[in-house]
Amino acid sequence: MTRIDPPRERECERCGRQDVWDTDRGAWTIATDDGKRQTGTPRCLHEWDINGTYNPVENGA
Repeated sequence: MTRIDPPRERECERCGRQDVWDTDRGAWTIATDDGKRQTGTPRCLHEWDINGTYNPVENGA
């Protein structure tokens, strides 16, 4: 059986914005750290740290 394991967090390599996956909403949301939202730079064209080396496919037996 093949299982998909999607990323659960991501960070912009340009401005440091951090997002986490919200399963209830089915969408990315801005992460918080000690109550402060990790928004990065509002005008940034985000370059997420999820790239071609990340493989969401898990092969099971």
